[in-house]
Amino acid sequence: MGKVLEAVADQVPAPSGHPKSALRALIFDAHYDPYKGVVAYVRVVDGSVWKGQGLRLMATGAAAETMEVGVFTPQPQPVAGLSTGEVGYVATGLKDIKQCQVGDTITGAEHPAAESLAGYRAAKPMVFAGLYPVDPGGYLALKDSLEKLRLNDASLTFEAETSQALGAGFRAGFLGLLHLDIVRERLEREYGIDLLVTAPSVGYRVGLRDGRQITVDNAAALPPSGDVAEVKEPWLRVTVMTPSRYLGAVMELLGERGGEYGRMDYVGDRASAWERVVLDYHLPLRGLLGGFFGALKSCSQGYASLDYTFEDYRAADLVKLEVLVNHKPVDALASIVLASEAYKRGKEMVAQLFRLIPRQQFDVAVQASAGGRVIARETIKALRKDVTAKLYGGDVTRKNKLLAKQAEGKKRLKRVGQVDMPREAFFDVLGLD
Repeated sequence: MGKVLEAVADQVPAPSGHPKSALRALIFDAHYDPYKGVVAYVRVVDGSVWKGQGLRLMATGAAAETMEVGVFTPQPQPVAGLSTGEVGYVATGLKDIKQCQVGDTITGAEHPAAESLAGYRAAKPMVFAGLYPVDPGGYLALKDSLEKLRLNDASLTFEAETSQALGAGFRAGFLGLLHLDIVRERLEREYGIDLLVTAPSVGYRVGLRDGRQITVDNAAALPPSGDVAEVKEPWLRVTVMTPSRYLGAVMELLGERGGEYGRMDYVGDRASAWERVVLDYHLPLRGLLGGFFGALKSCSQGYASLDYTFEDYRAADLVKLEVLVNHKPVDALASIVLASEAYKRGKEMVAQLFRLIPRQQFDVAVQASAGGRVIARETIKALRKDVTAKLYGGDVTRKNKLLAKQAEGKKRLKRVGQVDMPREAFFDVLGLD
């Protein structure tokens, strides 16, 4: 082991930096301590940092004072200070975890650096989803968990939102579907949060008829179709590598998801049954949502691999698909879909809600609306009470009077009644592929 360390010291160049310059330390990770506040893991590029020194974070502008400085041995070990080229931790005492972000630069408060370290920029989310606690009383626990999680995951963004159906929650932005799955798993395993995640969506650029441009990541926030002049969606350049025996199934899947063929190259031995093919496609980001990776794994028996990069925004014929229960829109079930797919998607959602919503004391209309018109409908019939059962004879007008009174009551109840929608209905419909 000693020889290995000597070889590392001899062959790996020493860190470059200026010990006498103003402090510049790069934050590469962080965690929250209830006594020390935000503890930032740093690499000192220029200058030095010591206990009691005044600090300033250059991206957020937050001011702090060093409560403790230390190194990892591998356990945290307090030291007098860190100098140029050293790696360790700095306890900032900050209680607001939003003020310390991974990638930011720490500098001295009295003699600050002229510019921050290059390379830092705020992460741009590409996929959005709503996060709601299954238990409505778990909102504050979910908020604290997201804030702590964001300490070492600067790419996670979130803001509070309220759904009429699901209650209080958060609208979160992710780099992709894998990032969404990782955050969900960490919230459930590390923080014990029972979570409901809505169907993921992408960010659309919407041009309004008055000339304004807005970004919409939630279908419920899309303006009425009469106010929208154009909707643009993000497109990706997708590269898929697969054995040639699965080429047809993979190309069919990409075509079903709206992909445009780019090019195809063969790699390896053409005579082998397992020769590989590299496909280049242009695909809308929404095509990767809704079970795409599972379908790719299924059609290639797990042998295909995929990589993608953001390309640009393109205009598309998109509409807002709304679900109305008792003529009232359910914001949690709204989505943005292609106009050509709206009828099929709307019919599937209406049929599933028809099976899941229990019968009420009045008729309940379950509708799907797109582009300002209803495209699918089912009616859940009311529970019937036999109000004439107590009659044993007499004139027929007695029966008609009771039935008319019952019909009038049902009309009044339909106007003021609330439909009882079980949370299981949202679990099933939001998971609809």
